[in-house]
Order: sequence, then C-alpha cells, then structure tokens
Amino acid sequence: MGEWTWSYEGYDPARERLREALCTLGNGYFATRAAAPETTAGPHHYPGTYAAGCYNRLDSTVAGRTVRNEDLVNLPNWLPLRFRIRDGGTWFTPDDGSLLEHRQDLDLRHATLTRTFRLRDPRGRILAVEQTRLVHMSDPHLAALRTVFRAEGDWSGELEVESALDGAVANTGVARYRALNGRHLTGTQTGTAEPDTVWLRCRTTASDIRITLAARTRATPRPADTGSFEAGERTVVHRLTVPVAPDRPAVVEKTVALHTSRDRAIGDPLHAALDRVGRSPDFRGLLASHAAAWERLWHRAGLDVPGEAGRILRLHTFHVLQTLSPHTAELDVGVPARGLHGEAYRGHVFWDELFVLPYLDLHFPEVSRALLEYRHRRLGEACLAAERAGRTGAMYPWQSGSDGREETQTLHLNPRSGRWLPDHTRLQHHVGSAVAYNIWRYAQATGDTEFLHTKGAEMLLQIARFWACLATWDPDRDSGGRYRIRGVVGPDEYHDAYPDSASPGIDDNAYTNLTAAWVLDRALHLWRTLPAPRRDELRERMGLAAEETDRWEDVSHKLYVPWHAGVISQFAGYGELEELDWEGLRARYGDIRRLDRILEAEGDCVNRYQASKQADVLMLGFLFPPGELHRLLAHLGYELDDSTWRATVEHYLRRTSHGSTLSAVVHAWVLARTDRAGAWSCAQEALLGDVTDIQGGTTEEGVHLGAMAGTLDLVQRGLTGLEAREDALWLDPAPLPQLSRFALTVRYRGHWGVRIHVDRDHVGIAVPAFAAAPVRVRLDGRTWSVAPGRSRLLDLPAR
Repeated sequence: MGEWTWSYEGYDPARERLREALCTLGNGYFATRAAAPETTAGPHHYPGTYAAGCYNRLDSTVAGRTVRNEDLVNLPNWLPLRFRIRDGGTWFTPDDGSLLEHRQDLDLRHATLTRTFRLRDPRGRILAVEQTRLVHMSDPHLAALRTVFRAEGDWSGELEVESALDGAVANTGVARYRALNGRHLTGTQTGTAEPDTVWLRCRTTASDIRITLAARTRATPRPADTGSFEAGERTVVHRLTVPVAPDRPAVVEKTVALHTSRDRAIGDPLHAALDRVGRSPDFRGLLASHAAAWERLWHRAGLDVPGEAGRILRLHTFHVLQTLSPHTAELDVGVPARGLHGEAYRGHVFWDELFVLPYLDLHFPEVSRALLEYRHRRLGEACLAAERAGRTGAMYPWQSGSDGREETQTLHLNPRSGRWLPDHTRLQHHVGSAVAYNIWRYAQATGDTEFLHTKGAEMLLQIARFWACLATWDPDRDSGGRYRIRGVVGPDEYHDAYPDSASPGIDDNAYTNLTAAWVLDRALHLWRTLPAPRRDELRERMGLAAEETDRWEDVSHKLYVPWHAGVISQFAGYGELEELDWEGLRARYGDIRRLDRILEAEGDCVNRYQASKQADVLMLGFLFPPGELHRLLAHLGYELDDSTWRATVEHYLRRTSHGSTLSAVVHAWVLARTDRAGAWSCAQEALLGDVTDIQGGTTEEGVHLGAMAGTLDLVQRGLTGLEAREDALWLDPAPLPQLSRFALTVRYRGHWGVRIHVDRDHVGIAVPAFAAAPVRVRLDGRTWSVAPGRSRLLDLPAR
C-alpha cells in the first residue's frame, strides 16, 4: 500500500462487507458502498446508496408492540453491471469459482475505487477485467463506473453486458434491525430514453421524497446496434453485446445521475436526472473534474502526519469529507453518526458533531455553520419537546433525523440474549450542551459574530433556559444547598437507572451538570455582550426577564458536583455501587467492550457496578483545557488540583470497557499530558477502530464518523493545545514520541492557509503572504504577532 492507497489483495467473502464500508465513495450529497457491481444484497455483500437527509418512517411490530422508526433510506442501486461470454458462458459472480486473481485499490487522492481481476470460464477462456468508479465531487449528482474487458490468450468473441438500475431494495444492512420493516420505497416506475439511457423513479412511503436515477451506458468500440432495453416493475435493464479480443479491449462506461425532490433549483427530478446525465462528459472528462475537486479539498484539509498513523488519518479525513463536504453547506442535514456508509443507528444524528465540528471549524467553516443551522431549523421542535416535558427552553433530542423530533427507539435488541429491552438513552439531555459548545467554539474559530448574535444566540439562550429549568434546589446538599439535575443519562450510557429502581435515569451526572454550568455561564456572557438592539429583540421574542437571567447566574454557581474517595463521581451514588470482577469477565468472554449486553444475557445488570462504556467524567478533559476545567469547577465552588484530576483519570481508566469507538479518542486526548505511553495505546486503538473493525462486526454497518474525526482533532488540537480564543491562536503542544513531528494548515477567521508545524522541541507558525493582517499567537504565557508572509519558530517549554 502507498501513502494514498488502500489495497485489498484477494477475495475474502467474510471480509467483503467491511471492505465495502471502508471503500465507500461519496461527495456529501450521496454515497455508495463499494459492493461489486454484479452482486446483490446477501451474507457477503450489501449494495447501498444513501442521500444525505433522505429519511422515511415505518411502523413495525416488536415484542407485541407497534413501534415507529425513521431511517436513512437505502436508495435504488445504480451499480448493477453484469457480464458473460457468449456461446454458453454464465453470468460472472465472485463466488462462482472462476476467479484467478482479485485486487481492489482505493485511491484517496483522487477518490476512485479500482477493481482488477482475472477469471477463467468453464471452457478455459481467460478474461481480464478492470473497473473504476467514482462519485463525483464537483457535480454532486453524478457517479460513474468504467469497465475494461481484455481477452487473454488466443481467443476472441463477444460479451453480453447488462447495465441496470435496481429499485427492488430495502434497508436490511443491519442484522439486529431485520425484524423491523425496511421497505421504504414505493410507486416505482421505469423507462428508457434511447439510444443509451434508462431511468427509474420512486418515492418514499411516508416522507414522500421523490427519487430519480438515470443511467447512460456506452461501449467502445461502438456495437453494431445500441442494444435492447427491458423496463420491468422495479428494475430497468440495458443489454449490450460487445466484441473483445486480445488486441482489442472492450470498454463500457456507465454514467448515472441522481436527483430527489429535496433538491434546489429543479422542477422535476426525472427531467433533471435525464438532462444531467445526457450532457455529462465521458468517464475521462468526469475523472478530470472530479480529481481537481478533490485536489482542492486535500489542500484545505491540511493535516500532514508521517508514517502509518498519517496513512490512517488520510483515510479518516477522506471519509469525513465524503460525508460532510462543501456540498453539505447547501443541504439541510446533520452529522450522521455512521456517515453515509451504512444503516447502523438508522442514519440518525447524535452528539457526534461534538467530535466533528472542531475539525471542520478550522478547515471548512461553511460546513460547520450549515450543520449548526440544521440544529437551528429544529429549535422550534426542541422547544416544543421541552414544553411537552413540562420544561422551558430547548430540549434537543438524543437522536435526530428529518424534522428534529426525538427518534430514539423505545426498545433495543440485545443480540446476545435475543431480548428486546427498554431504551432510556433519550434521557441524554447533555446533547444540548454539545450543540451549545459547538456554537461557541465555531464563533471563536471563525469570528462569525453575525451567526453568534443571531441563530447562535437563539439556540444558546434556549439551551441555557432548559438547564436552569431542569435544575432543582436541594437545601440539604453540601453546606448551604445546591441545585441538582435528576433523572438523566450521561455519556457512559451503561447507567440508565439506579439498581432495582423502577424509574429510569440517574441524578447529578458530573458531565451533565458541569457542561450545564458552562452553558449557563456562556449564555450570560453572550447576553451581556450582545448589541443592545439585538438583546432587546431577543428579550421581547423570548420573554426573557431579568429574574430569569438572575436564576441562570445562581444555578451556574451552585450546581452540584458529586465526589467520592477523593475523585469526581460519575453521578450521585456512583461510589456506592459494587466493584466488578473485570479479570473474571475477561477470562470468560475475552472481549468485554459491550459489557452491558454480556451482563444482561447473564441475568445481571450493569447498573449495579462501577463500570463505564466510554469516557464520561473524562469527557470534561476532552472539552476543556486544564486551566478552563479548573476555572469551571472553581466557579461552582469546588477545587480541582492536578493530583485530584490525575486520580480521577486513573479511577475511570480502570473501570471503562471502551464499548464505544469514541472512548479511545477521549482517553488518548486526556492522557497526552500525563501518560504518554497510555495515550499512544489509546491513540492506536482509535486509529485502528474502523480499519480493523475493532468492535467486531460494526464497521461493516457504517464507519464511526465521530471517532474518525476525533483522531484528526486529536492531532489538530489535542497534541498542539490549539485553541482559538481572545482573538489569538493559543498553543500548548504535547506531542507524543510516536506523533512528535507533524504539520497542519488551518483557516483561522479571515486567514486562509495558516501553517503550524510541531516537532519534539519547537512549534512553527507561518502566515501566508496574502493574509490581510498579522496573526496573534500565545504560547507559555507570551504573545507573538506573525505578519503576513512571515513565520516564527518557537521553543516548546520543558515538560
């Protein structure tokens, strides 16, 4: 493998679904898994095409109850292209025993997937095939597949080729969802537009999104006729016969256009798709403009890390940009936790943007803003959800989809026990703090006060209002009383109730309470610094009286943070839970990442134990630099010194199963300044999480986009200490021995292409000559101003 290439030698059916996810191609508007064009959905393959924001709801019967779920819809399959040698040949499939060689190469630089293979038919004739595909980054509605056939040896003949569009698809890509209804498409119609184009249109059953694909298939050398067409009920086929000989390869190019009724500036999706595919260039022309678009993206992505870590980080960057590209800025979509790569989590939007937007803020801020506007458009639904719960403000959903209502399922399946269990994760109200955090950090990185003072302020103030409403006064807590937030679920997710309690939720989750206090403090700061006319406008619109902001001030200083044994408690009562026999469980099960499923299958419950699925308290060290975390606790009247924080870190390290791919990212970040060996171990796990499918069968259902972006941000901010605040770039590098030399290019406010280089002893900053003004840099208590066209090399403080 090269620095920019991921290669897969040989054909291993058991690993194909994983490879299909990791080699998915997309452009932010839609993405297609890397299934072979001649395959259909089954145990070893899963063709899937997903358009950002294309959701649909269906009812299913589960455990005797009717449940309604919204899913990101698997769209009609544009890939089908099968072939056989005429005169008795059979249709080729990779499982028919004819393969002699098989290789696939994912070219990250140009975003193409090339598949080369050789096969021998029953009569001994050898055919070499090369297929290259792309999902166009410049024109987000186009995709293309080019197939070259070469006869080897002394035979020549003809190939029969079938190029099709297949609407007989469903959402069946996740085994544990297969008991649910997955038929999202209806009203399929097919047709032809001679001489070389077929089309298929359908719509989603409930959301009524109209979807059209048009496919143009051309062969070289040009056949004697244009072939035949068959327009079926849910599939349309274009059949071609092409000559092939050792000195005369046959080339078949399939170009596809996809449009939906969600698109802007079109009349009808069918007309738009036929028009677009009809005037698109050939594959060579498409590849040139596609590669040029990716070259521009890579220039802006700007993260240069040597070695194997750098190669994996390029793959992670690639998948982030395929899901959230500049085209995303034109769409009404959020951050799907599993990308556009599969159907896990039903394509829903969780809190993963907390790990994604900090990277985008410094490279593609227009995409960050669009993702925040997705949340703003659903602010009304969040306020309605709070009102229905008897609260004020905005209660954002744990899982979001099309319209911002709560999409979290009420039941979830434990595959180990086969039992459907209540799902209380909708109580993760801390998702609102993630939205607020991203608003604030985006404004700091970009200087976009227009957004902060308008849409950002509307969201931030309503989230603060919700936290102040949710907090209740307990006069007996601590000396003098404290505000408490009860009945929630923290990032850990394992603990959704107290042992033997009939009511869901736990009280005073430290992460929830501390981030709520931070939100209240930031909201007050924003309120006081808003331009007076805008403040008056918001006061009138929100009915925000002085008494309410006074309460925010009070709550922000007096929220309760639980402690036990000299460390921050994950939640009130955590220290009273039983200790778990970790070694005994590992001896029995080996991989205990999904500890909750293991214990439930044993008839036990993880709520009884001091055990975490992923970082919870330690998430505080991910969000807040050490000084800011100390100040936040001091604001609440608590003291946190370095030794107490180290003890807290060590306490939870021993009690975390890492059942989420996000956990390793957070632990690597937190440990980078105290335990470099431990940090590197966690960083390696985060880097390898999807590449090696470390969670055991989950990556094939969709990549873990938050963890991928988190590894990028680990280098970008975690190891550099990079913060954008107070009109300066603050640096506090902590390079690991294995990641001690790297560089990044960031877009900071109006400055494009600010270059930061880190090695063991220095950090360098270069400002491009075309910058409008100097960049202020803070390091180790000192401030430097770097003028346009100049650079500075600064010594790192001794550690």
